[in-house]
Amino acid sequence: MTIAVTAVTGHLGAEIVRGLTEQATGERVVGLARSPEKAGDLGVELRPGDYDQPAQLETSLAGVDTVLLVSGMAAPDLRIQQHCNVIEAAKAAGVRKIVYTSVQGAEEGTSFSPIIQSNRQTEADLRGSGLDWVIGRNGIYIEPDVEYIDSYREAGEIANCAGDGRCGYTTRQELAHAYGRMLTEAKHNGRTYYLHGAHLTQAELASYMNSAFGTELVYRPMSFEDYRADRIAELGAFLGTIIAGIYQGIRNGALDNRSDFATAAGRAHQSWDDYFATLRT
Repeated sequence: MTIAVTAVTGHLGAEIVRGLTEQATGERVVGLARSPEKAGDLGVELRPGDYDQPAQLETSLAGVDTVLLVSGMAAPDLRIQQHCNVIEAAKAAGVRKIVYTSVQGAEEGTSFSPIIQSNRQTEADLRGSGLDWVIGRNGIYIEPDVEYIDSYREAGEIANCAGDGRCGYTTRQELAHAYGRMLTEAKHNGRTYYLHGAHLTQAELASYMNSAFGTELVYRPMSFEDYRADRIAELGAFLGTIIAGIYQGIRNGALDNRSDFATAAGRAHQSWDDYFATLRT
């Protein structure tokens, strides 16, 4: 079987390729990217895969049995059509199955909801495609918080608008393991999985960060309006509004979902005790 993974120049796509090659179960892995020359270190065949170029996608998906469709980063109205381009190109190329990396979050009432709505539309398009499909609704990556440790250390705190909300966090490496199973095992076809580990509040996250990095961080809740202004000042209007909306959803319980990780991955998600132990300095 030949598996094509899209967006392999991104963190998740690259991690899924690495996971598939490490599994060494006999599948041929092909990586697609808008700029495939940037992914030369992955050690797999690379092909062009621009979501805005349907003809290119169809050519690049020739001979592929299963596609891992990584959700795009464009504005919501644009990404729906981009994802449709991949689905239609896959059908034209004779692909039999698509696995889609969707996301968890509030479908209404937050500034992240337009992103969620666009992903739900792609989920619906995939279910109606006539192909075999599997959908993973990813939890929130914990790596960005870890990578932000210097800023947290300087501030002495983690401050956002999540309040006491519980969030289903995950890591890209754990997701890669789950998606490897979802891509290669037919028993997952037609299923939608919530993919994350144990839930954490922001105060619990601060405690884990302290244990790993020797910091003394505290959690300080902010209003949504103040946090959005803070994120926009650092990241710009589009991304800052999205990030604020994610934490707004955490506060409202939109990330406090069941976890189907063990069913999808064939094992439990790595514990946060074990994960943060690997980061201790």
